Amino acid sequence: MSKELLKLRITELFPEAAFDESGEWLNTEVPAEKWPALAEQLKADSHLALDYLFCLTCIDWKTHFTMVYHLSSTKFRHNLVFKVKLNREKPEVGTVCHIWRTAEFHEREVYEMFGVNFLHHPDLRLLILPDGWEGKNPLRKDFEDPVNMIRL
Repeated sequence: MSKELLKLRITELFPEAAFDESGEWLNTEVPAEKWPALAEQLKADSHLALDYLFCLTCIDWKTHFTMVYHLSSTKFRHNLVFKVKLNREKPEVGTVCHIWRTAEFHEREVYEMFGVNFLHHPDLRLLILPDGWEGKNPLRKDFEDPVNMIRL
């Protein structure tokens, strides 16, 4: 499906969507409060069939966070990117691990590295870091590394 057809279909599902077509894949910006409901529609929609979440990450812009979700349709072979802007002081968004199981571990990683709270996640705890690192969030730009003393 072309970018134009994808854009039309997403607009049908979510009329207030904002698009960025500058990259290889269509990027759509979605408010955090609308994301979980839209995510369910994206997977269930027979024209999109976005059944595979292959990447989920977070970007720290110092003023806010952006969650980035890369989705793919194994049926139609198209890829889409959805971006969700979060408040840096209280970063939270609804989980999508009940929609795409791959999100369960991705969300845990973003939780421990950036401190994003995924509402209704079934097992939000540290994934990689050892005990004692709870709440330190080493990938935040304001993280102070006592060993390397790197400041961004």
